[in-house]
Amino acid sequence: MSRVLPPALLLLIYAVLFGRAALGGGLPVFDDHPGQIYRLYHAVALGWAPWRMNPGWWAGYAELQYYPPGAAWLGAAIHGASLGALGVPQAYEAVLWIAWMLPGLTTYAFLTRVLGSGWLALPGAFVALTLSAGSRSGVEEGLRWGLIAARLGWGLLPLVGLSLVGWVEAPRRAPLLAGPLIAAVILLHPAHAPAALALLILGACFGAGDRRRRVTQAGAVAALGLGLSAIWLLPLLVHLRMALPLAWGDSSPLGLLRQLGPRPLIIVLALAQVGAWISMRRAGAGAPTDRWLHAFTPAMAVTVALDALVAAPLGLLWLPADRLADSLLLALVLGASLAAPLVAARSPLLGPVRTGIACLGAAVLLSAGSPEPALTLWPTRGQWPKYEEVVRGTRMDALWQALSKAPPGRVLFLRSAIALDYRTEWWRPHSHISGLTPVETGRGILNGTFTHPSPIAGLFYTGSADPKPISTLVEERDGATLFGRPLESLSPVEFSRWAERFGISAVVSTEEDRGRLPFLDSNGDFEPPRTVGPFSLYLTRVPRLLPKPAGLQAWSLTPGREERGWIPVGFAYSPLWRAVRAGVRLPTRRDSTGMLEIETPAGAAEIILSHSPGTTERAGTILTAAAAILLAVGLVRRRGGRISGGTAQAMD
Repeated sequence: MSRVLPPALLLLIYAVLFGRAALGGGLPVFDDHPGQIYRLYHAVALGWAPWRMNPGWWAGYAELQYYPPGAAWLGAAIHGASLGALGVPQAYEAVLWIAWMLPGLTTYAFLTRVLGSGWLALPGAFVALTLSAGSRSGVEEGLRWGLIAARLGWGLLPLVGLSLVGWVEAPRRAPLLAGPLIAAVILLHPAHAPAALALLILGACFGAGDRRRRVTQAGAVAALGLGLSAIWLLPLLVHLRMALPLAWGDSSPLGLLRQLGPRPLIIVLALAQVGAWISMRRAGAGAPTDRWLHAFTPAMAVTVALDALVAAPLGLLWLPADRLADSLLLALVLGASLAAPLVAARSPLLGPVRTGIACLGAAVLLSAGSPEPALTLWPTRGQWPKYEEVVRGTRMDALWQALSKAPPGRVLFLRSAIALDYRTEWWRPHSHISGLTPVETGRGILNGTFTHPSPIAGLFYTGSADPKPISTLVEERDGATLFGRPLESLSPVEFSRWAERFGISAVVSTEEDRGRLPFLDSNGDFEPPRTVGPFSLYLTRVPRLLPKPAGLQAWSLTPGREERGWIPVGFAYSPLWRAVRAGVRLPTRRDSTGMLEIETPAGAAEIILSHSPGTTERAGTILTAAAAILLAVGLVRRRGGRISGGTAQAMD
């Protein structure tokens, strides 16, 4: 206990102090956080079913079907477990605390099990906790920017390893607990699924015992993990064209080298692992656990290289190499930690305690880097803005109040984000707090959010709703383009057609856009702009009528008596839409802009639109339920066998 508890307390105390400084004082809304909060509202208000369509963003989108739902589910579970005592903002803050602490605590638990000493595990756990280094799962991007799904999935990888350690060390029955952990990684962020599966496959190859039997066990565990995640994964794969790949990062080989290469800490981690591997080879074949973890780093390096050199040129951009590089960094942390016990053994004067402290000090000294530090050791004042100060400082409260009184219809934000300082660069500090407009006003929005995978978002970004990768961040387009066109090139007639098509009754611009919006300033369909704080608000002279809510995932509309044939509905297309008129199902289709159209005979009868699960969604649910039953049966039988064995020993 003395080898484990003191270093664990040190790690925990540091994590709590950092967390209070960074996350205390209110709800963080820097960069992507508001959008993550919105997804939590989605899960709480509409339920956990991933195929539920949310009308708030991009003319309607099944937000949790085409983006990993795990983080929103976690927040909804916290909200539900508190019986509503914790509201959505407080539940989200709890999720942030988990996302912050998870990588450090799970890495500490895993390395303590592998190395047999909490002090030797401490440096690796501290590096995993504070790592940034351009990683999407690091402190800067995974926590401060709001990419919490990536950080949560990354933080579970050491737990996957922990569930496999005993199986790797000695011949045992299949490690069933790895199955739900792999499923959790997939549901949190599938970019980390290759690393989770690599740990399982490498465990089968390098573990003790009969390899054929181990490979069979690994296959069964992998199938279990995929089955448990099928409720989300299967519909996603079947309807993958409904989600545009977000490939805005630099996943080129040169870009990856720029991210990883110049950082002294990464170089030292790599050299430490190489040294530990050479020492292991000189001493013999090495323990199964050592061979397993040493193989993890080259396996992830090969995975990243294949993605960058083969998959990307072929246009396969669903798991970009810059995302997979996060797992390579974790593999380096784990592999380098294997050098710690070797240093302690060869330096009797050091011992585990001094070795752990010395390695920790070396990591701190090597923590610098650019443009992000290798390790974020302490939150910088002013870089973790909270909801109240941002709303007050940007006058979003006044804008929301004005939008609540606007004519019926959707709100178009000409920019995706609200600037938090006076610089002009697109990468300046900002918040996508306008993404919370549906929560604050009950109105759907277009734009006003972070880079999004919906086809309608692709149309607004590039002018096409086709399933092409989104290779440029939306912030880079702010104040420059709309529908893939320069703002100055749009005519009032063109914009009016778009506005009518998407049910836009209000347009929000900022001070930076004034004098550059001829399609609005000379548009007779819109009233002269009103000034609300730093915003200009353009309202239509007539309301935009959209389908009315008619129940859970149901809406109603009544066409004009003379309307017949294919008519626009005002919602984005989804393969799960059903349209019924007088008990007869009507054909639906996707138009060239990605919007929904219904074929209807002439007449003014009411049409009921519903967004309900199809065959694929039901099949995914059945697969997940079957996998959960198999897991429960396996665990019960295993526990029963242990009890029987213990009883027999006692009788003997």
